[in-house]
Amino acid sequence: MDLTVGPIAFFWSAEQVRAFYRTLADTPVQRVVIGEWVCSKRLPFWQHEIPAAVEVLLAAGKEVALSTLTLITLKRERRQTAELFASGLPVEIADLSALKHLPEGAPFWVGPTVNVYNEGTLEWLAARGARRICLPPELPLESVAQLARAGQQAGVAVEVWGHGRAPLAISGRCYHARLHDRAKDSCQFVCAEDPDGRTVETLEGQPFLTVNGVQTLSYTHMSVAGQVDPLREAGVGALRLSPQPGDFAAVARLYACLLESGLSPRDALADLRRIQPGAIFAQGFLEARPGAAPCP
Repeated sequence: MDLTVGPIAFFWSAEQVRAFYRTLADTPVQRVVIGEWVCSKRLPFWQHEIPAAVEVLLAAGKEVALSTLTLITLKRERRQTAELFASGLPVEIADLSALKHLPEGAPFWVGPTVNVYNEGTLEWLAARGARRICLPPELPLESVAQLARAGQQAGVAVEVWGHGRAPLAISGRCYHARLHDRAKDSCQFVCAEDPDGRTVETLEGQPFLTVNGVQTLSYTHMSVAGQVDPLREAGVGALRLSPQPGDFAAVARLYACLLESGLSPRDALADLRRIQPGAIFAQGFLEARPGAAPCP
């Protein structure tokens, strides 16, 4: 089992993106997915950083793939998707409609926002050329194990969501803009003010979800630090770490240590709480409980 870092979910500045990938190159992760997968309006602010980031990561021995959007709706978004497949790098689809632009016979990866819930879906994607699939974060361990077995038979590496706010939904409308009484087309990129998303509370004032532009995320940070051994036994090939503000390199090194040296789950969670003070770590999904059920 090894580590994959997914695309940045939040609207970070070009300088933040540049620094993030330079630092990530020195971490023990095996592969990195780069690209705007939430809102295409953000891309022009930082897309010029992508070629340099790819170069730095490849020079460090990482596999690199480019991500599509999670919701492809506009003509320019369809054109951008087609251009990804012409880049020469692997492409991770976050929206099944991206397959329309897939060159015949070309391999691809599948991200966690594609609903791969059963063996039939996995086998269909494998027949189309899928080589890696990151499963949706809400699956219980029993389902993960069945899909991992199906992946082994189909020649597909299976990943699970290992760390970070879980992607729960994507919308054609921007709730983040609406919170500031702005329309989506004149949002003024208000999501940049919340580089880790904006907390949504219940009527009782309890933190509930996180909004990030058109995307809804979990409020809690999913962590499989306590389930590494069962996932390894199930045949899972990789854990996916989602970029977060702060010392993300330390998060990546901690998970690498957890996989390689037998760091105990208790110690790993204690270290995570020091690295991300104030974060609440949860992973009820794998135990077939509410996803927000806190880690011990």
